Amino acid sequence: MPEKKRAGPGKPGGAFMMPVSPDDTLAAIVGSEPLPRTEITKRVWDYIKANNLQDQNDKRLIRADDKLRKVFNGKDEATMFEMTKLVNEHVKR
Repeated sequence: MPEKKRAGPGKPGGAFMMPVSPDDTLAAIVGSEPLPRTEITKRVWDYIKANNLQDQNDKRLIRADDKLRKVFNGKDEATMFEMTKLVNEHVKR
C-alpha cells in the first residue's frame, strides 16, 4: 500500500493554504487580493498591533476600532479566539 504524502516540517498544507477572498469589510484591513487564511490572520494581527488595539492588561482581548468593529459584526471587543471565528465569516472561497 503506498504511503500518503505529508507536508514536511514548516510546510503547512491543505485548506489553510488555499487562497480565499476577503469581503469588502475585511479587505479594508487586509487588502482585496485572495490570500491563504494564515496570511489573512497575520495581516489582521499586524493591523491590531499597528493600531494598539490589544488590551494592555489582558493580551487575549482585542478592542475594536471602526474598521475592526465591522469585522467583529458590531462588537466593541473580542477575544483572540473569537476574532478568528469572526474573521472567517468575512472570507469567500
